[in-house]
Amino acid sequence: QAQLEEFGGGSAQVGDSLRLTCTGRTLNRPGMGWYRQAPGKSREYVASIAWHGAGDRVAASVKGRFTISKGGDENSVILQMTQLRVEDTATYYCAAGDTAEDVRKQQALIWGQGIQVTVSS
Repeated sequence: QAQLEEFGGGSAQVGDSLRLTCTGRTLNRPGMGWYRQAPGKSREYVASIAWHGAGDRVAASVKGRFTISKGGDENSVILQMTQLRVEDTATYYCAAGDTAEDVRKQQALIWGQGIQVTVSS
């Protein structure tokens, strides 16, 4: 059964760094990325990458602070979060699709269970 597993996250202070890892070893979905959802808000796109080829992107709200990269295993991605802010507090979801564009557009995605990131001042 295809699934996504998320690792990392937890609690941090403002200005700290955290790293999230997502693996989808049983998948054949070369587009991967991250979304987040804060309490009372809709799910928000964070970043996406094509596992084969170029095309990593991050949302304007995290540009310059978050980066997405390929992990060591195929179909794994890393979200490196730096200069964390209180407003980064959310449940972060890994997503996989046929292309990175599908991930950005939330088209036919497979989702992870979500992992909590809490940033306090």
